[in-house]
Amino acid sequence: MLPKGARREEVLHVLDELGGLKPGVAAEVHRRTGVPEADVYGVASFYHLLSEPDAGVRVCQGLSCKLHGCDAFKRDLESRGTKTSFVSCLGRCDLAPAYWEPDAEPLIPKPGLTPSSPDLVIDLAGEDAGSYDALGVALERGADRVIEELKTSGLTGRGGAGFPAHIKWSGVRNQPVTERYVVLNADEGEPGTFKDRECMLRRPHLILEGLAIAAVTLEADDVYIYVRGEFGRARAALVEALDDARARGDLDGRAARIRWHFHDGHGAYICGEETALLEALEGKRGMPRMKPPFPVEKGFRNKPTLIQNVESIANLPAIVLKGGKWWADLGRTQPGTKLYCISGHVKRPGVYETPLGVTMRELLEMAGGCDGTLKAFSPGGASSGFLPADKLDVPMDFKALAAEGSMLGSAGVVVLNDTVDMVEAALSQAIFFEDESCGQCSPCRIGTQILRQTLERYLAAGRDPQVLRDVDEVSWGMSEASICGLGQAASLPLTTAMKHWPEEFGR
Repeated sequence: MLPKGARREEVLHVLDELGGLKPGVAAEVHRRTGVPEADVYGVASFYHLLSEPDAGVRVCQGLSCKLHGCDAFKRDLESRGTKTSFVSCLGRCDLAPAYWEPDAEPLIPKPGLTPSSPDLVIDLAGEDAGSYDALGVALERGADRVIEELKTSGLTGRGGAGFPAHIKWSGVRNQPVTERYVVLNADEGEPGTFKDRECMLRRPHLILEGLAIAAVTLEADDVYIYVRGEFGRARAALVEALDDARARGDLDGRAARIRWHFHDGHGAYICGEETALLEALEGKRGMPRMKPPFPVEKGFRNKPTLIQNVESIANLPAIVLKGGKWWADLGRTQPGTKLYCISGHVKRPGVYETPLGVTMRELLEMAGGCDGTLKAFSPGGASSGFLPADKLDVPMDFKALAAEGSMLGSAGVVVLNDTVDMVEAALSQAIFFEDESCGQCSPCRIGTQILRQTLERYLAAGRDPQVLRDVDEVSWGMSEASICGLGQAASLPLTTAMKHWPEEFGR
């Protein structure tokens, strides 16, 4: 129990203001918030950006950056006297090898994009005019009609889980509790994924309009926008767009009641999991909650909460304006369009909006083709594992990829050419998951460590296949017993690599 009057939700904000976990900071945060010093230390030590404030230049070691020489890049910086540290991912896969200096002017990415077209929903290359016409339509038609159009559209969550959006909305709408919240999950941390970053930078008004529609539909007066800590320019774009919309009167009437809150992430991939994100908003360590209850019933501050990913929210204005059926018919194998990120060994890494169900072959063509001879690809970020080149014509949708033992996930495609050692690729992903496991449940905490150690022993032992004898059992335990999706999917890079390239694993 916290002392009476302690203000836990302020802990992360004050830690950020004071520059992270430096000597004396935990005591000062305790003085300001009333939260015990040991508790403050426990929270701060969980988040990379707070626990390591003097890490210097942070160099990404995600898979795309590994393929583009992040190790040599880091050594070069250090040879010139620059202090560096490796981080799991920076969300800049199109700039590989990526790095980040918190106090320096950020690099401006210029990813490949689908040319602007009226047939696109989000249209990243288009103009972010911000008419807010869809908000007016939503207010005029009422909540029931908006949710019905959402149901007709078949929109599923674009953050990775693929859960039907209308079920979440109805779940919040039907709660008897009137204190409700809308939360935007913009903590994009899946290696290979940078679509939400581009949505925030290029279409901030579209995102704000979608959030406003959600708030008025669900009668929520507070919108919380949780933005990845490394995405400072994206957060600034949203703040600027919000000021602009208010000045123009786009958020008058019922929407004027909305209170907008911005919260910076602090370097924890697990906070992309919706309940871990809620824990962070409440000033705690970002550890996933047991479910049920689900956030629609007991979410932020134990009240009904809608949590949606950036891309999901950005689709709302078009669904409201043009109708759910129109939106659904844009898809090829499943409803709607989809933002696909593509990086790694490609000539034009970027974010491409296409009908959901496009093939990998088509995506490669959009990205200028493979740089070298295609060997493998990861279709949906680190959590999706690997597929071989002969799967180029599998539809890139939720169902078809699941049938192949993979997943669409966040649609963060990483392309690997035939110079890549799949053991090394699997090890790169294993390091990521071990680093980013929150440590709450033993199947994930211990399992991710075992997988990483096993691969390192395999390489050290001259690729003795006997070293890999326990991989299947450990993987099964992780997938069946882990609390959240991180532990459930963390073994996929290794198990899929062993399945499709058995010769590289002595099988």
